Amino acid sequence: MNKKFACLAMALAMVAGLTACGEKESTTSGAFKIGTIGPLTGENAIYGQAVANGAKIAVDEINAAGGDIQFEIKSEDDVADGETSVNAYNNLMDWGMQVLVGPTTTGASISVADKCFSDRTFMLTPSASSTDVINGKDNVFQVCFTDPNQGTGAADYMAENMADATIAIIYQNDNPYSQGIRDTFVSEAGAKNLKVVYEGTFTTDTATDFSVQLTAAQAAGADMMFLPIYYQQASVILNQANAMGYAPTFFGVDGMDGILTLENFDTSLAEGVMLLTPFSADAEDVRTQTFVKTYEEQFGEIPNQFAADAYDAVYILKAALEAAGCTADMSAVDICEALVPVMPTITVDGLTGQGMTWSADGTVSKAPMAVVIENGVYVLPQ
Repeated sequence: MNKKFACLAMALAMVAGLTACGEKESTTSGAFKIGTIGPLTGENAIYGQAVANGAKIAVDEINAAGGDIQFEIKSEDDVADGETSVNAYNNLMDWGMQVLVGPTTTGASISVADKCFSDRTFMLTPSASSTDVINGKDNVFQVCFTDPNQGTGAADYMAENMADATIAIIYQNDNPYSQGIRDTFVSEAGAKNLKVVYEGTFTTDTATDFSVQLTAAQAAGADMMFLPIYYQQASVILNQANAMGYAPTFFGVDGMDGILTLENFDTSLAEGVMLLTPFSADAEDVRTQTFVKTYEEQFGEIPNQFAADAYDAVYILKAALEAAGCTADMSAVDICEALVPVMPTITVDGLTGQGMTWSADGTVSKAPMAVVIENGVYVLPQ
C-alpha cells in the first residue's frame, strides 16, 4: 500500500509540474513585471515584433544568469495606433505591469506617455524618437536617439563627406517622426551651406505614388535624396525611381531599417542606400555577434535596430533598478519614483551605444552611425 501511495503521489506531482510548465506566462517568484507594446500585426509589425523579440532575449539572459533582478515579460499589440496602444497599456496594468518598455512607434508613444505620466508608471521607449514623447514628462525616457539628433547627424555626415551634393527631401508631413527629422535637417543643412533644391511631401493617404515628387526632384537636378521616412514608403520610392531611370544616392534614417526584410521587395534596389542607425548586425564585437546568433536561432531572421534597442532597454532597466535598490514587491508608482532620479546617474554599454547616459529630460546621449547597404548587408562606408 505504501509503495502504491508513493507512486500515486509521484505521478500527481509530475502531472502538476507538466501543467505549470505548459503555461504561457512566466511565474518566476520575486520577478519584476515588465511589458512591451508595439505593432505585432499590420504593416508596421516588423518593428513591434523586433521589439518583443529583442526584449525577450534580454529577459531570458538576465533570468538565466540569476541575481536579484529577475523579470516576467508580456507583450501587447497596438497596430501602431495611439488609442489601441493606450488600451494595450491598460491591459498590461491589469496584468500587474510595474515598468513599461515601450511603446515602439512615435505616435503611439506620445499617447501612452501621457497616461504613464498621470499614472506615475515608469516608461522606457526603445524606439520612439520624437521629443514630443518625453517633453514635460519626468518619468519617460528614450533609448533611441531623438529626431533632432538624426536630422543633425545626417546633415553633419553630408557636410563632411558629400558637401557638393544637390539634395532633394521627401518627407511625411502628417507624421511627427518624419516631420521632426526633416525640420532639424533643413535647419542644419542651411547652417552648413548644403544645397537643398527640392522638398516634396506626402501623407498617410498618398503614400502609394511618388511620381510627382520624384519627377520634380529629378528636374531640379538632385543627385542626393534624403528620406526621413519609414521603410515601407521608402521601398515604393526606390521602385518608382528605378522604373523612371532616376538614380540619386538615397540617404535614410533609422525608420528605413527593415527594408531588406520587406516581403516582395527587390533588395537589389537598396544597393548603395545609406542610412543612420545605432546598430549593425554585421559588427564584429562578441556581444553583437552573440545577440545576432541567438536572434537568428530563435526567430529565423537577422535582427534590426529595433530589436537591439529593446534588448538594450531591458539591460538599461536592470541597471536602473539595481542603482535605485528596487525590489519586485514594490508598487509601480514606488518603482517609478525611485527610478526617475537614478536615470541621469547611470551609464550603460549596449548594442546600440557605448557609455549611454540620460539627461533628466529623458533624452539619451549616443551618436548615430552611418552605414551603406552592400550585397544585402549593412557595412561602414569606405
